[in-house]
Amino acid sequence: MRAALLIVLGLAIGIIGTVFAMRALSERNPVPQALMVTMSFHRHQLQQAVKGQHCDAAANLDQLQHMQMIAADIPAVFRDAPQPFNDLATRLRTELKTAAQSAPVDCPALTAALKPVDQVCQQCHQQYR
Repeated sequence: MRAALLIVLGLAIGIIGTVFAMRALSERNPVPQALMVTMSFHRHQLQQAVKGQHCDAAANLDQLQHMQMIAADIPAVFRDAPQPFNDLATRLRTELKTAAQSAPVDCPALTAALKPVDQVCQQCHQQYR
């Protein structure tokens, strides 16, 4: 009888602990992940354009400008990030601005414009992911 009571009590405490843990996980801030997923979406659109050899200058510029706007939100979204992370975010904004200003009109130009952007992304993800 005593063992059964302890088992039931243990299960009840386990269930309560699981509920608290699940609530804590669900209350995390989804914005940082959403920002990175959105950035990845726009980068993937450019990658698909290059892969399919359909590099329209206006569409390229549109995607690059979207990525610029998203990159501008990085410091606000990652408020508690260390200074090296913020430095990489600044570099990303600079590289995206340069890529957008170069206005790549064809796939080789787009590939060349994205190379520095990809390098900054890779460097950041190696350190902070």
